[in-house]
Amino acid sequence: MNPANKETGSLADLVTAYIGIGSNLQQPVEQVRQALQHLGQIPHSRMITHSPLYRSAPLGPPDQPDYINAVAVLVTTLPPLALLDALQAIEQQQGRVRGEQRWGPRTLDLDILLYGEQHIVNDRLTIPHPGLGDRNFVLYPLCDIAGENMSIPGLGLLGQLKQACPAKGLELLEEC
Repeated sequence: MNPANKETGSLADLVTAYIGIGSNLQQPVEQVRQALQHLGQIPHSRMITHSPLYRSAPLGPPDQPDYINAVAVLVTTLPPLALLDALQAIEQQQGRVRGEQRWGPRTLDLDILLYGEQHIVNDRLTIPHPGLGDRNFVLYPLCDIAGENMSIPGLGLLGQLKQACPAKGLELLEEC
């Protein structure tokens, strides 16, 4: 990773970001694998690791396929909105069409779950990600890579959040 310029910060501004990944259309396992490759190519960032893949029931309308989910860890000097722009570009590259149906089927969904210890609320981005503490398809893979003692800003310890969120409907698939 090259030292960043004024727009992207400096190496002293290196931040750990956790990215939620989900897909339930057009070969979802392959979509997630491709997303992991693309995450490793984001400028001024490096992917450190990622969780195994999980299958989960859809959160939204029930008449859609199950999701494949994972969580990746990036270190980056990109500011949060620049990272969001990079993630949305990957989504679009992989055929994501943003529709009117909330939580509807999609080729790829990439969400910034955590960005360092920051709390961010604006019209484009909320961090920690809303619902993070209630979603087993986020908590279990996040715990796989971050451990139960990770502190989630404003929510508490990851292990406690995981214990309060049963794994019902969540299936560990494979290492990717």
